[in-house]
Amino acid sequence: MSENVVHLHKPTDPPTADNAPTVLTVVPDAPPAPPVPLWVRSGRKVKSAVTHETTKTTARAVARHGLYTFNGGRIVARRTWDGKTGARYERMIRTAEAAGNLEAAEEWEERLQRFRAARHHRRMDLLHSPVEAAKGIAVGTGVSIGVLVALGVVMAINNHDVTDVITPLRATIDFIALLIRIVQVVWGPALTIGPFLALLALWTVGSKQQAAPQWALPDNVRSGEGEPITPSIVVKALRDLGVPALRGAIKEMGDAGASMLGPIRIAGCGVEVDVTLPSGVATNEVQGKRRKLAENLTRHEHEVFITKPQAARTVRLWIADSGALDEPIGPSPLVTDETMTADYTKGKAPWGQDLRGDAASLSVYQRHLLITGLSNQGKTAALRALALWLAFDRTVEFRIADLKGVGDWDMFDGLATVLIQGPTDDHVIEATEMVEGLVAEMERRLQAPPGTKFTPLVGIVDEAQVAFMCPAKDADKRPYGGAKATSRYFMAVRKVHNQGRAVDVTLWEGTQDPTDQNLPKLVREGAHTRASLVLGTESQARMALGDKAINGGAAPHLLRQGLDKGTLVVASDGIDIPAGQASITVRTHYISTDDAKEIAARAKALRDGVATLHVIDRGEERDPLADIAGVVGDAPRVRTKDVLARLATLNADAYGGWSFIDLKRVLDDADAEPYKSDGVMVVSRDRVARALANRDTDGSASTDG
Repeated sequence: MSENVVHLHKPTDPPTADNAPTVLTVVPDAPPAPPVPLWVRSGRKVKSAVTHETTKTTARAVARHGLYTFNGGRIVARRTWDGKTGARYERMIRTAEAAGNLEAAEEWEERLQRFRAARHHRRMDLLHSPVEAAKGIAVGTGVSIGVLVALGVVMAINNHDVTDVITPLRATIDFIALLIRIVQVVWGPALTIGPFLALLALWTVGSKQQAAPQWALPDNVRSGEGEPITPSIVVKALRDLGVPALRGAIKEMGDAGASMLGPIRIAGCGVEVDVTLPSGVATNEVQGKRRKLAENLTRHEHEVFITKPQAARTVRLWIADSGALDEPIGPSPLVTDETMTADYTKGKAPWGQDLRGDAASLSVYQRHLLITGLSNQGKTAALRALALWLAFDRTVEFRIADLKGVGDWDMFDGLATVLIQGPTDDHVIEATEMVEGLVAEMERRLQAPPGTKFTPLVGIVDEAQVAFMCPAKDADKRPYGGAKATSRYFMAVRKVHNQGRAVDVTLWEGTQDPTDQNLPKLVREGAHTRASLVLGTESQARMALGDKAINGGAAPHLLRQGLDKGTLVVASDGIDIPAGQASITVRTHYISTDDAKEIAARAKALRDGVATLHVIDRGEERDPLADIAGVVGDAPRVRTKDVLARLATLNADAYGGWSFIDLKRVLDDADAEPYKSDGVMVVSRDRVARALANRDTDGSASTDG
């Protein structure tokens, strides 16, 4: 037992006097922990030894060098067999036939026949060689002895000594005896060392070919960083993919399996190669093993993209240079080119670069747009970049609702006629009425006389999932959110999708990870351009881009969250997509908020001034003349049809049914009548302002109309 220990300490409660006595307590020691059993300690030591890094490194080294020797022997045996037989020619014939190249097959068959004929002649020569060799040895020996004797006779005559006749012959015999003794001495060690030298030679062959599994290779070799992509590397990666039919077909073709490959082309920050799969191998079998294929190519999964080109039974591999996709692609032309302009009808927005390094530009002409992705992956930046470019077309009107409300769209104050920013139900209500205003304008345009030209009207709703999931209801108990026919936001979006593009009324939406609850099927399928940043699951990717794009190789769910910010998978006819593919991957230019403000300032300079509404009023008594002054803003003059459109946006109930006659009546009564400028009717800012100033102080315009 352990001894008790005496501790001196003050009492826990504060003493009543300064000289409180010290309290002595006896605290026994804690009982000792039970001893760890010997078998447990032994198991821990064994586990530690097995999992120790040095042990694993040693095990890999032993396996690596052993396999170098074994596989080196296989390589030498294969080479010897190919040299002695026609196996090489037969493989080439099968490969040419599989590729449908009959001319090459015939040429290799002719080479095989010539090889067999030459081999036959060599074998026939071997049948006669013993007799010929014996005759040659006999004749050679006789001639050699005669020459030596003749030399001895000459030496005997010269030296006057008859014994010199056999001196050359004796010297030759002594030399042969010396060679025999040397062989006898060396033969024993040679028999001992020879096998080791042979193993060393086989090890050298195996090490040069790296003939060992990837797990056994050294770290600097296994990483493969910077390793160039060659046909043999691609074929080996496909062979080891785990598809039995593919492995069997490549084994049948041998080293000529590279015939499956098209030319390896430089493509941006990587290479591109088309692979024609053998019969019995489906393209989806290769697509489903993207990670394994990437690792076989010594790349990360995100550095290999598999798509299906136009040719049948073919997959297209794009393989990035190691680490290249982590490098930025450079600033947007909107930032670097201050002379850039935009054309809604014929132009394309500079959005970024594709994987080949080529510029990726998107046409937004009469196309509804949907961008999805996880939060904080660059969705707003990608959507805003398109709007900033389009702002340089002064004919385009923007109506924007940002249901996040952190100032990402502040720079459009003075560019957009409507700018709603905030995440509350009230903001959703205003955003819904903004989209319903798009519907009202669309219906007005659809009823216009044939041939009427319309200016583009683009509605943008960022964080649209907030609108779809809003629980608020109006006075008639109709919900603003949801995906039913009673949902005001849902139905307004559907109406714009159905007919808006015909009269240049389009809707762009950005939303977080899509589900049926926050992005109904009819809405996502109504977008002509669908783009997705990184998503969590394949089902979400299918909702974002559609089954056709995903089945064709699009994989936004395989992008890396946080590392592939701004990388979009796009399915649209408004962007150049390689023939046969359903989508394209775009690395978008990042435009910071400060740069966006500078770009927006340049766009504002092209316009006469836009009065931006931040709140859509509902149900209040209206002052038409004051509202007209508000929508005219700072522009010296505004076309009457634009004034009518802005009034309808301001309050659809009060001004949605207004015509030019209603507008003219209010302005005429205030002595601010519209007039013609360059052939079109306009409203003067100064006239309206003067009318407001001269109006009776207690009077406000009536709410006619």
